[in-house]
Amino acid sequence: MKNKVSAFSRPWGSLPRSTEALRRSGREPFGRVSSLKTLYLAAAFAPLMLIATTGQLAMAETLDATASDPNNMAWMVGFPPSADKVIAYPSSNYFSFPRLRWTFCHFRELQATRRVGRGLGPRSVLPKALDANIDALTFSPLGSDDTMTWRESLDANYTDGILVMHQGQVVYEYYSGCLDAEGRHGAMSVTKSFVGTVAEILIAEGVLDDAKLVSHYVPELSDSAFGSATVRQVMDMTAALDFNENYADLESDIWQYAAAGDPTPKPDSYTGPRNFYEFLQGVEQKGVHGEAFIYKSINTDALAWAIARATGKDFIDHLSERIWKPLGMDQEADMMVDSLGAPFSAGGLNLSLRDAARFGQTLLQNGEWQGEQVIPAAAVASISGGGDPAKFSGAGYTTLPGGSYRSQWWALHNENGAYSARGIHGQAIYIDPAAEMVIARFATFPISFNAAIDPTSLPAYQVVADYLVSKVD
Repeated sequence: MKNKVSAFSRPWGSLPRSTEALRRSGREPFGRVSSLKTLYLAAAFAPLMLIATTGQLAMAETLDATASDPNNMAWMVGFPPSADKVIAYPSSNYFSFPRLRWTFCHFRELQATRRVGRGLGPRSVLPKALDANIDALTFSPLGSDDTMTWRESLDANYTDGILVMHQGQVVYEYYSGCLDAEGRHGAMSVTKSFVGTVAEILIAEGVLDDAKLVSHYVPELSDSAFGSATVRQVMDMTAALDFNENYADLESDIWQYAAAGDPTPKPDSYTGPRNFYEFLQGVEQKGVHGEAFIYKSINTDALAWAIARATGKDFIDHLSERIWKPLGMDQEADMMVDSLGAPFSAGGLNLSLRDAARFGQTLLQNGEWQGEQVIPAAAVASISGGGDPAKFSGAGYTTLPGGSYRSQWWALHNENGAYSARGIHGQAIYIDPAAEMVIARFATFPISFNAAIDPTSLPAYQVVADYLVSKVD
């Protein structure tokens, strides 16, 4: 394998890896570019990032959902707010707990975004048949003999909004914290599942061939790890990439990626990649493509680039034309972008809770929405069937035993055939075909990785599914 530094030097010059080397060269570590204001980029697609400092961990243990509620914290209140209540660019602390509980509903005020248009058509109707009994349903968290009610789980999970649909009707809807029915919330890596769905639509239409190499669509990636990987391997994250997502290491690749995606002007001393396109060209291969699932967020950006080249339209345009407009979404959505306007496809979508539920319901209905086949049934079948559990088994996701990953979706392979879009800090679109149930959830859990929130989430979803099935029986 080539030296990684030389690989990254191809489009943009040498990148000294150690902090000492950076000091000698007169440059700052990429993790410190613009005072770490790119922290949101890293956090938005980190599957395993912990809260960075001991002080923040202590606060996470101290402040419960009520105490950390941004309304109670009074962030950004006043004209102007007091200095200790300001959450604003270019400060880098807006992704720390408890500030993130405000930030997740306000990304558009902090970062460059592009609009995902809904068009001028009417909003589609979500029928309601609210069920007050759901709040009292009880379950035992994973690994515990204690019991918890559904309502108690919402606070335990720092839930900002959750909506349950059953047989096409809204049976439960809840908002808290920074979110209300009119607001938008950061979806984080749930964004990936929208990208994967668009890719599956194009495959079903014969526009995108998942057996072809990524370099067939994007020749600029020929010399990178993606050049020898197929579109399918990138979709399923079985591409073998030499990419370090260790957030504790300020010299890791993830910080270089974050710096590349930062849309603000770079200092004159900066010699690294200046956008996502440049960064992807420097990624090297490590291992054999197709052997194992290894979660690497940059797969999604490479996939989005292939989509754009195959169709002449970028992912944001497809999202508007193929999802937002035909589903009659309530609101526009926002997508974070880099300096070239390229979408942050790995985690930059911000949308309303009801619109997340509409998307999930469409998949549950095999791609049909209110009499129209919006997503080809073949695309839904490919997603819902899941991937290869054998390739997934070594990845260490202990809360998803027997699970798999396909087309940027997580398959549980449980008795109900459930599959899910998942994002850090508790974002989810959970689809349970057997129970005819969809759950859309936005949250701001203090710790980013889903293994911390799964114990009080997955059993909660299952108890609601069991209850809804019992009502039908």
